[in-house]
Amino acid sequence: SFGDAFFFSVQTMASIGYGVMHPKTNYANIVVTIEALVGLMALAMSTGLMFARFSLPTAKVLFSNVAVITPYNGVPTLMFRAANKRRNRILEAQVRMSLLRDEKTQEGDFMRRLYDLQLVRSQTPSFSLTWTIMHHIDESSPLYGETLESLMAVNSELVVILTGLDETVSQTIHARHSYIESEIVWNQRFVDIFSRKRNGRWLIDYNHFHDVEAAGRSN
Repeated sequence: SFGDAFFFSVQTMASIGYGVMHPKTNYANIVVTIEALVGLMALAMSTGLMFARFSLPTAKVLFSNVAVITPYNGVPTLMFRAANKRRNRILEAQVRMSLLRDEKTQEGDFMRRLYDLQLVRSQTPSFSLTWTIMHHIDESSPLYGETLESLMAVNSELVVILTGLDETVSQTIHARHSYIESEIVWNQRFVDIFSRKRNGRWLIDYNHFHDVEAAGRSN
């Protein structure tokens, strides 16, 4: 019957071999051989796909809701925060930040231009807690002389790419974030989230990770 044939196929593909049914002719043996090979390959492929899917590490990097422009050592500086939400470290972490904006060529054609922004520190050997990424806005910066209105006029966007190695499985992980012009706040700075406990250990308060305050305000 169909039921007997179906369960015999399952037993063959799973290599159970109850012995209740067995092929007798050469044709039946050829069919069983092909079915056994197909079953083994299907099991190997499905196992590999499931392992690759569930073993793939995720970045789990938290980016601040806004980027700020505030004086740093007397130089206007673009800043944003990143935090590692994983329980292990991200090794050889590197970050890139680019400015995207609309421009018009001399021929009158509109195009989307990309400018790489030079960072104060673009890599760290071990990213375990938080990281404040900074870009000095000096004469060499594409943001030099820009205002909120000028950035909005050309549909500006900051694109951030963070890569690194997972400490546990040594695989490359990626994280991406972007800030549009309305998510860039001027003359503001991030609230300090570091404090020292009575036992001398440092404490990070992630409840204020996204908070900003006036640049001239002192703690």
